[in-house]
Amino acid sequence: MRGLYLVTPNWDDTDRLLAATESGLRGGAVLVQYRHKEADGALRLEQAGALLALCRRYGRRLIVNDHLDLCMRLDADGVHLGGTDAGPALARRLLGAGKIVGVSCYGQLALAHAAQEAGASYAAFGGFYPSPVKKYDFVTAPSILDTARTELRLPLVVIGGMTPEHAAPLVARGADMVAAITGVYGDAAPESAARRFAKLFHGAARP
Repeated sequence: MRGLYLVTPNWDDTDRLLAATESGLRGGAVLVQYRHKEADGALRLEQAGALLALCRRYGRRLIVNDHLDLCMRLDADGVHLGGTDAGPALARRLLGAGKIVGVSCYGQLALAHAAQEAGASYAAFGGFYPSPVKKYDFVTAPSILDTARTELRLPLVVIGGMTPEHAAPLVARGADMVAAITGVYGDAAPESAARRFAKLFHGAARP
């Protein structure tokens, strides 16, 4: 779990979503999260199923944001949980040991410690920068990565306003994955954007 982590935008156009995601995968993305906060159940099922098939073709893993039931129905590769979703312990129990359980820890190390004890696969911190997608009520300090690197055994994900320029110092501080939405999907050339993110990890030693 190291590299660019694609998180999908709230796009209803499934063909557009698939095309941009495939570009991101060609550019080197290592993980995809299906996240559509406004979709109804039928659209979520259609899009997540199509993205899962796409990820299978590229040998990459797809996880589902929030919807544990959808993850189980599709046999996707895991789930990402926010602060108001089912707890990671329940997700781990239902999904089993082989699936990914990611947890949003915002700017709180205590949440990351609890997630680790509950069997989480990674801890996501953020937002670090203003995001056009998600409005955070706080700004996460980059120094949280210094402490997390020493206190946690989990891979660390950073999110929130990510561009290659914003992400570079966070990777240098120990981020294992950079989660990007607009930084890839909002770019006129998503494959090139993904490559710029992926290059941050080429030869970068983990602190």
